[in-house]
Amino acid sequence: MPTKDRWLLPEGVEEILPAEARRAEVLRRGLIDLFNAWGYELVMPPLIEYLESLLTGAGQELDIQTFKLTDQMTGRLMGVRPDMTPQAARIDAHYLKRSAPARLCYAGSVLRTRPDGFGGSREPLQFGAELFGYAGPQADAEILSLMIAALRLAGIREAHVDLGHVGVFRGLAQQAKLGAELETDLFDALQRKARNDVEALLAGGVPAASKNMIASLLDLSGDREVLARAREQLRGAPEPVMRALAELQATADLAMQQPGAPTFYFDLAELSGYHYYTGVVFSAFVPGYGRAVACGGRYDGIGRAFGRDRAATGFGADLRQWLRLTSAPAAAPAGILAPDGGDASLLAEVTRLRAEGSRVVMRLAGDKSPAADFGCDRELVNKNGRWIVQPVK
Repeated sequence: MPTKDRWLLPEGVEEILPAEARRAEVLRRGLIDLFNAWGYELVMPPLIEYLESLLTGAGQELDIQTFKLTDQMTGRLMGVRPDMTPQAARIDAHYLKRSAPARLCYAGSVLRTRPDGFGGSREPLQFGAELFGYAGPQADAEILSLMIAALRLAGIREAHVDLGHVGVFRGLAQQAKLGAELETDLFDALQRKARNDVEALLAGGVPAASKNMIASLLDLSGDREVLARAREQLRGAPEPVMRALAELQATADLAMQQPGAPTFYFDLAELSGYHYYTGVVFSAFVPGYGRAVACGGRYDGIGRAFGRDRAATGFGADLRQWLRLTSAPAAAPAGILAPDGGDASLLAEVTRLRAEGSRVVMRLAGDKSPAADFGCDRELVNKNGRWIVQPVK
């Protein structure tokens, strides 16, 4: 690589410089404090694991997103985590082994072989919260409400929240006895809201009743009235479908009880993460941004591969993405610039100020740079044998 290009980073990988890093850290701390206030305990999974552990269970969907390398100590294949959710599930199932519901949260870098979308990062700063060990809609509603509270804390107040349930389409697909390939093609067409493709795929060999029900999912989107229409249009659907609608209704009703809850939008053709999630799913969108800024839902059974088949629900998002969506500027750095020297009284005063929480930068010998270069708006000066703090002149 030419010397002039050595500063370049790989595509989709970027640094966070001081001003933005301050914003990121303030937001990260605020989110962790919020999760703690809701009873979620912080975990810090490793950045790298043996591949069979990292991609076990639901993590297998992330195989193509995982950077792989060989452990020079054992010869075994390892992977850099592309998602922290399976790691949290492993911690719950293998290490904590609690009988009570477990609430866990995390925040850290993940690495992916390709970005999620155009201009996206391959190194998201992922944060999220997971609730293990409770199968009822109260858990889904709590996670959904926590996601909304996190969006508010970040200043993302125009979020539009979509709710769905993968059990509706899954139940209809089973009733229609769709082959795996046809089910996958229909899933893709429903996601794209491609009505012509859906109708063409349903045209051959699918029973008429099932055909009409599956096609109706394209029109079952909107406000709460959608659920009433769904129960009418899907009358005669198998019991798992009606149960899915009831779970979706119960989750929304519980989440709406939270103060300041937004109006929810229901979309029964919303199947993001269809092969991963098992129940209610939800995503948050903001105007002018083409992809979800947070998403989550129920993914029961993820701990089975680690020895405990636990109910699970959670949400996650990318801190880098959220920083781009918030307009709040970084707080201007403030601090005290102290002169250089080994004077005992000076060092004692610097130590005292730092212990009180002040940011104190000591000059290096011979350095005459202005205080602003160090992010300082005050200076420590000696007047009549006493050290005092005064504004920079």
